[in-house]
Amino acid sequence: MSDNGCGFPAPGLHSFLFKPIFTVGGFEFNKVMLLALIATTVVVTFFYAAFGKAKLVPGKVQMIGEAGYDFVRRGIVYETMGKKDGEKYVPLMVSLFFFIWIMNIWSVVPLAQFPVSSVIAYPFVLAGIVYFVWVPLTFKRHGFVGGWKNITGYDNSLGPIKWLVAFIEFFSNLLVRPFTHAVRLFANMFAGHLMLVMFTVASWYLLNSWLIPAAGVSFVMTIAMIGFELFVQAVQAYVFVLLACSYIQGALAEHH
Repeated sequence: MSDNGCGFPAPGLHSFLFKPIFTVGGFEFNKVMLLALIATTVVVTFFYAAFGKAKLVPGKVQMIGEAGYDFVRRGIVYETMGKKDGEKYVPLMVSLFFFIWIMNIWSVVPLAQFPVSSVIAYPFVLAGIVYFVWVPLTFKRHGFVGGWKNITGYDNSLGPIKWLVAFIEFFSNLLVRPFTHAVRLFANMFAGHLMLVMFTVASWYLLNSWLIPAAGVSFVMTIAMIGFELFVQAVQAYVFVLLACSYIQGALAEHH
């Protein structure tokens, strides 16, 4: 239904709402949950197939798995945290990267056509996992007093402004950081999906009107948007994991 009377079914928030597939008690299981579940299954199945029975001479699946694993390990974790501190966090970061990437890529997969990360609950849960890794790690590494100094950037050499700096750092690190970590992923996927839906619907709408040449332009834009979205989906998975590594590195460091 059009809001302006022209008949164009403009995309909006309704494009992100789905009726439940089934309901158990008060729990509703919808399309987004199904896609998240499938994404989890895809990642687990792929890495089990790649490394469940690893061979000295790897097959094709193992080679692809090793390439993906090594990309995250060397290209993100080692570069951010170093090999010594980062090695134990590689499995977590690999899991996050590929899970987020698959959740994002659903946007351009026929029948799915929806990025799970555009529903803010999912980025918030993932950001929460990272948050509850680096915050306790800070206190475990530096102790109670040292942990607060690490989080707040408390430094006597700053003189009278040390308390102001400590307050700003406290607010930034403990409150703003997890919020921006989640919203960065959510906002990019939300906006990208909205644009993709708009050009797709516009192509179909214009094709059924007298503006057929405009439908061709809209279709070309749709193809361009799909290509751009494929790039953004991978980049957002990369950025999310890169930030997660930097937060953990900061928790391990002597100074922020």
